[in-house]
Amino acid sequence: MRISVPAAALALGSSLALGALVAPTALAVPAATCPTLGVADLYGEFIEGDDTHTPDAEGAVAVGGNAVFSPFTVGSELTAEQIAKLPGGNALVVGGNLTGPVRVIKGNGIYGGTLTGIAEAHAGKIVHGPSPIDFAAEFAKLRAVSAELAKAGGGEVKPDGAKLTLTGTDTKLNSFVVSAELLQKAGDVYLKVPSGAVTVVTVTGDAYDQTKGRTTGFHLWDAKTNAYVHDDKNSSAEGGRIREKLLWNLPTATKVVKESGNAWPGSVLAPNAAFDLGSGGPVNGSVIAKSLTGKGGAETHHYPFTGCLPATTVVESTPPSVPTTPSPNGTPSGTPSTSGRPSPSGTPTPSGSGSPSAPAPGTPVPSPSAPGGGLAFTGASGLLPLTVGGVLVLGAGVGIAVAVRRRGARRA
Repeated sequence: MRISVPAAALALGSSLALGALVAPTALAVPAATCPTLGVADLYGEFIEGDDTHTPDAEGAVAVGGNAVFSPFTVGSELTAEQIAKLPGGNALVVGGNLTGPVRVIKGNGIYGGTLTGIAEAHAGKIVHGPSPIDFAAEFAKLRAVSAELAKAGGGEVKPDGAKLTLTGTDTKLNSFVVSAELLQKAGDVYLKVPSGAVTVVTVTGDAYDQTKGRTTGFHLWDAKTNAYVHDDKNSSAEGGRIREKLLWNLPTATKVVKESGNAWPGSVLAPNAAFDLGSGGPVNGSVIAKSLTGKGGAETHHYPFTGCLPATTVVESTPPSVPTTPSPNGTPSGTPSTSGRPSPSGTPTPSGSGSPSAPAPGTPVPSPSAPGGGLAFTGASGLLPLTVGGVLVLGAGVGIAVAVRRRGARRA
């Protein structure tokens, strides 16, 4: 069958136009995101109020209130990539007064109040200036996330005298809900979940005190050896893959006490709690709390939470409201913000989260900076250029068809 030249041209023009209009729809499929705890994920200690602690934190430390360190070292285990993600490269952020001696091994430091004692950075600088973190806004979101996580459950919780076993089989997310009363009776806690799965253990109640049951051991299942491994810094199941995706969630606790005789694996989200690390034994993960105290060998080891949380719990960090780059004389440039700044008593004055660009507390929002992705492009920002291109190609196709028809008419 012979196809006329005008018909072929029209078909070509229509095909080009159709392809241009269909392409945006195919490309508009978003990439997978990884909901996280926002800027809190970057810090080994993320504290809304005061932090009184010795001898060290292997990761970064952010304190909204006053920090009393005597002595203290910060950031010894941070990588260059992790430092680059910190606001202003600050491995130490103190919104209020800073009492040393404190040494920042890797990264910079910044404090908003007065400095007492020595504060030095081995590979950076420590300056006076406004906090690059809006602690009030971040903790409003973290409390909403903590409450949302508490709604999940389903994992098996099996008490047996002084032994408590938590068992989950989901390869992506295992969620447990256990009362503080039950958990603090356990001398040993056993956790068995698939390697690589995210685990959330929600602890209900107003307080959780490990000293009541003298919790001395946390044991994580290692599928490779087909046995439980007693967690410690240099000994952990699956090479640490279990604890790096383990989050202890205490949404309503106002007090958390760690038993000094154990290494507590995983990160702890206790946004309303005064957290007592005791005088020995580390947390092998991050601590997010209202306030923190610890002494002796009660350290926080640098094993940040790397799990992707359920999509409804995503946190987007509130950007700093002022520049954080100090001027040559050490005074920060820009107009000072009340975010994280000390009041006359040394306690930071919360700025809240009511800025026009900030979402209301508890509103789940996507985190474009979350590890593991973000959207390929969002909404009209990606669709508009392709749509305009489609219109131009459509016009070109129609023009070809019209020109060919006219040429055929003249020949006739």
